[in-house]
Parts: sequence; structure tokens; C-alpha cells
Amino acid sequence: QVQLVESGGGSVQAGGSLRLSCVASGLPFSRSLMGWFRASPGKEREFVARIHWSGASTYFLDSVKGRFTISRDNAKNTVDLQMNSLKPEDTGVYYCAARPDGESTYKYWGQGTRVTVSS
Repeated sequence: QVQLVESGGGSVQAGGSLRLSCVASGLPFSRSLMGWFRASPGKEREFVARIHWSGASTYFLDSVKGRFTISRDNAKNTVDLQMNSLKPEDTGVYYCAARPDGESTYKYWGQGTRVTVSS
């Protein structure tokens, strides 16, 4: 049984920071591309960041570049999203997702953790 469990969400003022964590189980984590997505009020879910299984390659939504970083620990089956200089438009529910090697889409999703940024 595959599980992705996010944590670290909360409420913060603009300019603040939060660190989201996702713990994975039941999947080949070290061979999975891991991503973070968010669903904001009135908007469809959007891609935020991803990290290659090796950790050597990362990619970000343009609006979060320079503010967010993504990292992973394959020994602990965790992937983190460090969010700095948060803006109200970063508000939303953040989801961790996994795309195992050989899959063409993100196959597994967590339940999400809510982030609220106030101005």
C-alpha cells in the first residue's frame, strides 16, 4: 500500500517561511521522481516543484523560483519543500506526488497540507 503523508503546513504572514515534508512508503522511492503541487482558491491544481530521483535535477514553477527549494533524502524516503519569502498568492493546499520510474504521470498523491499566507 502506497502512502504519501505531508506535514508542515500552517498560517504565516507574508515574507515568512514554511518547510513542508512528505514521507513516502510502499513505493520505490529512490527510483521515483517526486513533485509538489498546490491547489489554490479559484484555481486548478498547479505544479510547484519537482526533483529527480537522484536529487541532481530540480525544476520550479516560475513564480516560486528563487524562493522555494526542494530536497530529498532517499534513505528516509522523504522530500521537503522549503518555502521562503512567502506571498499571499502562495496560499493553497500543497500535495506531494510520486512518479515511479517507467510511469508517464504522477501516480501517487498525498492528502495535502494547507498553507495560508496573510498580507
